[in-house]
Amino acid sequence: MTNIYIYCLFDHDDNFKGVYSSLKAVHRDALKLCNKGHQPVFIKVGAKYEKPSLTLLRNVFKGELDIKVNYVCDRKTAKVLKTRLTE
Repeated sequence: MTNIYIYCLFDHDDNFKGVYSSLKAVHRDALKLCNKGHQPVFIKVGAKYEKPSLTLLRNVFKGELDIKVNYVCDRKTAKVLKTRLTE
């Protein structure tokens, strides 16, 4: 059985924005969705805020399942959920 991981993107009101199979694409769209304010965008990792990068997102998701990562800027947020397809 093959594991196929998917990434779901939600906006600040928890409205579903899309499902992706590419980590690069979901990272790009989360940045676009969140980058509407005057402050820079950060990724919330635990209690810390980190500068967003594809490498950081990949390392946070590595080996985890059903985990959520928040992108934060001013009043806008975006959430990325990693899960997998089941048969």
